[in-house]
Amino acid sequence: MVKGVSRQVIVVKSPDEKMFEQAIFILRTDAESLSDEMLLKEAQKAVRPAARLVGFGPMWAAAGAASTALVWLLTTLF
Repeated sequence: MVKGVSRQVIVVKSPDEKMFEQAIFILRTDAESLSDEMLLKEAQKAVRPAARLVGFGPMWAAAGAASTALVWLLTTLF
């Protein structure tokens, strides 16, 4: 059985298209009263922090490996 529901969405292009092409936001029913510019600005603001964190993967992996090595060293010495 297929139930049809009409929803409004905002599609934001990714600033870094290496991993993602676009982000799709489904609007809440109470957000329909806001202007198009305000909705687009909020959607772009939500996408920006995620795009900045993508390049930090190797740094977080190195930090995790270093902390694991430190804990291992401390448990073997004491």
